[in-house]
Amino acid sequence: MLKWIILSIVLSLLTFAQTASAQKIGYVSTDAIRAQYESNKQAVERLNAYVDEWKAELAQRQLDIDELEIEIKKNRLVWTDQERQTKEKDVEEKRRDRDQFARMKFEPGGEHDQNAESLFKAVWSKIYLAVQKVSAAEGYDIVWDKSVQPLVYVNAKYDVTAKVMKELGIDADELERKQKEVVDSDPRNKRVDEPRKRKSRSKVADTTVAQPPITTDTNDTRSPVIMPDGLMPNGLPPNGEMPGGGPGRNMPPSLPLPSDTTKKEDVPR
Repeated sequence: MLKWIILSIVLSLLTFAQTASAQKIGYVSTDAIRAQYESNKQAVERLNAYVDEWKAELAQRQLDIDELEIEIKKNRLVWTDQERQTKEKDVEEKRRDRDQFARMKFEPGGEHDQNAESLFKAVWSKIYLAVQKVSAAEGYDIVWDKSVQPLVYVNAKYDVTAKVMKELGIDADELERKQKEVVDSDPRNKRVDEPRKRKSRSKVADTTVAQPPITTDTNDTRSPVIMPDGLMPNGLPPNGEMPGGGPGRNMPPSLPLPSDTTKKEDVPR
């Protein structure tokens, strides 16, 4: 039995882990509801009346057996063998009748179970209907019955028992007060969940220092680098003008003139 309980707990935890991120899950205690539900109390009283009646019948049958056994002991020396054997057969028959009556009333599937099913069927239907209404109104996707399925630990703010009781017309003010105290005392309910900032993959992956592009700043007042021949590394004078004061004069042959309109030499065919 313990193995099955542990297995059911493990399965419950696995189910919670798989569905918690995508579904809203709550729980309810049908035992607590039935304990306060008037219709259930009436059904229990009727079933107990049947049980008391059957127990009284069994007690009377056992009393008849006891009296007959006492009678046999008192008269074992007086009665003949025939009389003693007849009384002993009567005792055995009464014992068989007693055991058969007990089995008929209390064995699994017997009259007790049949009456219980008949009496509580309407009660269970009303309770589950109320659970469905509350679950739909509160937006729950799954609601566990902790009276049937054991739960190791859950947050009390997901307990809908009090709301189901109110749906059935049961006074649940005291239960709500206790539930609020438990919820407020749970440190998990005091944390404010801040939205997580998503990190850019490019920023995380790129750890190299980017080199600044090389640009020519016309407003740069720093002294240019001048080569020994009086020109800058690009072959131009420091002031940016062409040598000789005119455009294109003494320009190195490797650089084309800005306004080169000369005709290309004809290539012999």
